[in-house]
Amino acid sequence: MAVYAIGDIQGCYDPFRRLLDACTFDPAEDTLWLAGDLVNRGPKSLKTLRFVKSLGKSVVSVLGNHDLHLLALSVEAVHFGERFESLENLLNAPDVDELCDWLRHRPIAHYDEGLDTLLVHAGTHPEWSVQKTLARAAEVEAELRGKDYEVLLDKMYGNTPIRWSGKLSGYKRLRFIINCLTRMRMLTMSNALNFSHAGSPLRARKNLMPWYMNESPATGSTRVVFGHWSQLGLIVLPNLISLDTGCVWGRQLTAVRLDKRIPRVIQVEGQAQ
Repeated sequence: MAVYAIGDIQGCYDPFRRLLDACTFDPAEDTLWLAGDLVNRGPKSLKTLRFVKSLGKSVVSVLGNHDLHLLALSVEAVHFGERFESLENLLNAPDVDELCDWLRHRPIAHYDEGLDTLLVHAGTHPEWSVQKTLARAAEVEAELRGKDYEVLLDKMYGNTPIRWSGKLSGYKRLRFIINCLTRMRMLTMSNALNFSHAGSPLRARKNLMPWYMNESPATGSTRVVFGHWSQLGLIVLPNLISLDTGCVWGRQLTAVRLDKRIPRVIQVEGQAQ
């Protein structure tokens, strides 16, 4: 049984299917890990979401910020605008409620003990161990799956608070967790979230660092697999795999086989521009 992790698809259905063919993915035997952002920007978000849902238990897909925004749009927690025109067909589809219900029951973080690998969309806070990451994610997951989930989808927007504290409570606490796991790229030297820089970390101010550059992360030797950061591109290290290679921008869509001692990288050309 093979385990493949794939970066941000963002509605790029055709490259996604080509990549699965290149991997010779068999849903009866293999497992697919998707790093979130299934939808938005690309031309076929509806087809992508329907297909991923149809894969059933052979797929594990964590939520990304674009997936959460789709959920917010679906309950009118935010207003539809030109920036999200690629989601219009999905939002008007007859099965939109079924698709969004499936989506809001996806995890925010996933861990496989046998592979000692953690899957998240953007990253995890350097002060959180694997178990704390999963516990924080579970707080958000419980709220998303609860009867008042629409309130969370309204309250999750904003860049504050920027510092983690166990004393955070309510929607401020949930917002920090969501921002950390689905939006984070850069931290200050004191581990505060910073959203001012989304480009290459090589061009960031000297007082900022990528979230994964902490010298003693609480995740230890656990391998962390993530997407979200197309300007970072592909990184394959023993304890870190970055998967967003800019498919929606015409670059590549990337899969990494995780169950081998030396991970295998498979790529296809991204969405035609």
